[in-house]
Amino acid sequence: MHDQLGPADSVLRLVDREVPEPTTGEVRIRVAVSGVNPTDWKARTGLYGGGDPVESVPNQDGAGVIDAVGPEVEGLAVGDRVWVTLAAYERPGSGTAQEYTVVPASRAFPLPGDASFELGASIGIPAITAHRALTVAEGGPTRLAPGALDGKVVLVAGGAGAVGHAAIQLARWAGATVIATTSPAKTSYAETAGAHHVVSYQDPDAADQIRAFAPDGVDIVVEVAIGTNNDLDLAVLRPRGTIAIYANNGDKPLTVDVRPNMGLNTRYQFVLLYTVGWEFLTAAAEDINAAITAGALPVGENAGLPLHYFPLDQTAAAHQSVESGATGKVLVTVADL
Repeated sequence: MHDQLGPADSVLRLVDREVPEPTTGEVRIRVAVSGVNPTDWKARTGLYGGGDPVESVPNQDGAGVIDAVGPEVEGLAVGDRVWVTLAAYERPGSGTAQEYTVVPASRAFPLPGDASFELGASIGIPAITAHRALTVAEGGPTRLAPGALDGKVVLVAGGAGAVGHAAIQLARWAGATVIATTSPAKTSYAETAGAHHVVSYQDPDAADQIRAFAPDGVDIVVEVAIGTNNDLDLAVLRPRGTIAIYANNGDKPLTVDVRPNMGLNTRYQFVLLYTVGWEFLTAAAEDINAAITAGALPVGENAGLPLHYFPLDQTAAAHQSVESGATGKVLVTVADL
C-alpha cells in the first residue's frame, strides 16, 4: 500500500491489514494474481493530479476466488473463480495487490472454464479498452462476436502492447482484417498475436505499406500515440473512419488540422474506462468472456504477450518494470489457489 505519492521504491510498502467484510452488493475476493497497468503507476506518482494522498492499495486488475458475498448479490457465489477490473476506482483500499479485496459485485466477472488466473489478471483494463476502441465507429458494431467486424480493416498502433495485443485478438476473432504497427524489434509480438500484416511505424513508406494491404483505407484505428501517429492515421483512414485514442505515448501534443479531417469526416473517439459507463464495461466483459471461451484471447510468450512475474512483496519492482516500458504483461503473484 501507499499513503503518499511518489516513486514505487519510496512509497510502496508491505503491511498487514484487517481482512475486510463485504457489505450490500459487494463480494470479497481472495486474490491469486494481480495485474499491473500503466494507469496504476501513473496514479501512484500523481501524474493524474488529484487532492491529498489517501491510504491506497495499488492495481486495478486481478483474478482469484470469491470467498464471501454480501447481501443482495446475484449471479456470484462463494467458490466462484473470477476476474476483476477497476477494483480501486473510487475505492483506494480495494486494489488487487493484496491477499483479499472487497469490490462491488458489478466489477467481478466469472472466469470461464479452465482459464488461468494469469489470463484473468491480464485482461481487465487492456481488453476492455480494446473492446471499446473496436466498438465506437459510426454504424457499429456495438458488441463483438464472430462476424461482427467482417469486411472491416482495423489498424492497431503499438501492436506489441497489452491493449494492442487484445485489440489484435478481439478484432481478428470478430472477423476484421488486422494490420498492426510496431517498432522493428517488436514485429514478432504482433504477428504471434494474430495480426494479418505488421508494418514498422519507423518506415518512411509506412502509409504506402498499409495502403497496399487496405486500398480503400482503414475503418478503425486503435491508437496509443495519437500526437506522433496522427499524420499516418489520416494518410490511411477511409472516409468516415474512426480513430479511437486510448493513450498518447511519447506525449507529443495532438494538433488537429481541420481541412484533412473535414475531407475525411474523421471521427476522433477518446477512450478512458473510468468514465465510459458501467453498461459498456459489463457488455465488454461478456464479449471478452465469449472470446476466452472460444480460445481467442490467450496470453503468454506463445500468444505474443510475454508474462513477467513478481511476488507480492516485490510489487514496487513490478511497478518499476511497467514504468520502464516492459514488453508484455507484468503480474504480481499473490496466492497459489
